[in-house]
Amino acid sequence: MIKHVVFCGGGSGGHVMPALTIIEKLQRSGIAISYIGSRTGIEAKLVRGSHLPYYAIATGKLRRYFSFQNFIDPFKIIWGMLQAFALLVPLKRKTTLVFSTGGFVSVPVVVAARVLGFKVFIHEQTSRVGLANKIAGKLAHKIFISFESSRQFFPSHKVVFSGYPVREECFSSKLMHHKVAGVDLDQLKKPLFFITGGGNGSLLLNEAVKREMNDLKAKYFVIHQVGGQFLKEYSVYNDENYHAADFVGAGMIDLYKKADIVVSRAGAGTVCELMALGKPSVFVPLKIAQHNEQFHNAKEAETKIGSMVILEDDLKSVSLTMLRLPSAKEVKQDSKAIDIIVKEIRHV
Repeated sequence: MIKHVVFCGGGSGGHVMPALTIIEKLQRSGIAISYIGSRTGIEAKLVRGSHLPYYAIATGKLRRYFSFQNFIDPFKIIWGMLQAFALLVPLKRKTTLVFSTGGFVSVPVVVAARVLGFKVFIHEQTSRVGLANKIAGKLAHKIFISFESSRQFFPSHKVVFSGYPVREECFSSKLMHHKVAGVDLDQLKKPLFFITGGGNGSLLLNEAVKREMNDLKAKYFVIHQVGGQFLKEYSVYNDENYHAADFVGAGMIDLYKKADIVVSRAGAGTVCELMALGKPSVFVPLKIAQHNEQFHNAKEAETKIGSMVILEDDLKSVSLTMLRLPSAKEVKQDSKAIDIIVKEIRHV
């Protein structure tokens, strides 16, 4: 029986949030948790904020284009693998499982785990698969997928269609947090416009807001997740109609519920949570995402709940102030993803 799960994954909130959702469920079952991630990635902030044992290793990116970093990163990957070996060697193989949610920091951990004889599970969040999980998929014993379209990228005998493990707040109409990012959601006097470029922010979306700042303020109360590197620039606009935040974290689901308009990138987590809420939204897929994965994620929401998809090249010709979306839809909310994953872990 599994008594300890070592999670790994990071580089973006999209890799970390599903891990934290699964972790919360596992902890209720009495299973011990630890996490291996990078030193400076967003996972370091999010996981440490959850008060979980966190171990940082070196990480490098596997690029399929020329960069001088390509001469340095292989050494980082090897060093990260050695660090992962050192962390895993003392653990018991029969009662410990390694669970990866993707990102390049996960590759050294997955490789070390397989060499040492640990069971390895991975979860793929997107409809298209990145290089890190393609590598991990060859080594994993079991692969959970969020979209049926991901099945084609992995050995079929390993694949379990679980869906995306959305946070449990998605299955309740009540707000869990009434004050989010310093804003009291119960005291708003205007419709709420929430725009986010993800945990690291988006220059493209930020500039779109700046172009229409006065018109947006006149019509909405705007909460704008700008990313840490842009916070100083956008905080100067803060007033009774606008609030810039570096990273929203806890309360994100409540913003989705409360917002009249949500404009976002199309990471798998954001798309799946908004679909679970039945909340038609505006998605601006990241054009440079591998295999155009964000576009395919967004098209899932367009088909199922009537969301709007705006390509990056078309954003300048679209007025954020004039966006119109259909009303929220009643959807069959399904929380089985977490249950499926946790059941598979417990029955190893």
